[in-house]
Amino acid sequence: MRVAVTGASGLIGSALVPHLQTGGHEVLRMVRRPTTRPDEIQWDPVSGFVDLRGLEGVDAVVHLAAAGAGDQRWTQAYKAEFRDSRIRGTETIARAVAAMDGSISVLVSASAIGYYGDTGDRAVDESAPEGSGFMADVAAAWEAAADPARQAGIRVVHPRTGLVIAGRAPFWQGMRWPHLSLSLLWPIFTLGAGGRLGNGKQWWSFISLRDEVRALTYLLDHLDGPVNLAAPNAVTNAEVTRALGALLRRPTVLPVPASVLKLTLGEFSSEILGSIRVLPTKLLDSGFTFEDPTIEQALAWARSTR
Repeated sequence: MRVAVTGASGLIGSALVPHLQTGGHEVLRMVRRPTTRPDEIQWDPVSGFVDLRGLEGVDAVVHLAAAGAGDQRWTQAYKAEFRDSRIRGTETIARAVAAMDGSISVLVSASAIGYYGDTGDRAVDESAPEGSGFMADVAAAWEAAADPARQAGIRVVHPRTGLVIAGRAPFWQGMRWPHLSLSLLWPIFTLGAGGRLGNGKQWWSFISLRDEVRALTYLLDHLDGPVNLAAPNAVTNAEVTRALGALLRRPTVLPVPASVLKLTLGEFSSEILGSIRVLPTKLLDSGFTFEDPTIEQALAWARSTR
């Protein structure tokens, strides 16, 4: 299959591209600058431009590009940029895919479990309605922005991704919630300075980076609509903390109070302190299996790839 990927240089994209290539797929990277290589396609989400000639012969598009969530303080201006990057980028890609007259069969267009809002202790799957709050509003509009492709009869899949656990990432990628890079946490926990965030009771629905790219590849041939990309065994933040401490054999007795998170992160702290307990029902029912279904397995894999 010939697959075009936006966001190919991000944490997920940079793992997805070689995974696709190893599986025998040809990958074209969609870039915002002028192209310099034959495997690149230029696009610009701000102006709405896509080089349609570059999409000729492409079978599928995986759209991952968007502004980071946790690498800047959430001012009103950045919240607008965060939202617009998702909606404008998706509209641009969806219109381009629709313009290819059916030659592209599937669009895998990123979304997030933030769609469900704060679910507390209640477990939800893809049948649950939209939640409330900024992230839920953004996720709903993000998915709706792919309507031009849907209306053209193209199969559209929205992977609602949870907390991605990775072994290593550049600083600017590892700080982009919901990516949990051990490159950032390792020195903190190794020194015995790690601890729960807030009261630690909030649910974190996680997925290892290798399961993330396996699932995205799987979606090229299976399912449509929203699909939760999260391991089947969600855990609380306190359980993540204990598991990481056990893996490194270090104490985890220095919690970060909610008040400190709110002071340093502002409104974004609600995403870290909020609780989203998600079930990957559609993936499991379709026959997909996870390599890392538990937090212990996900962290151990991440450690092995540092």
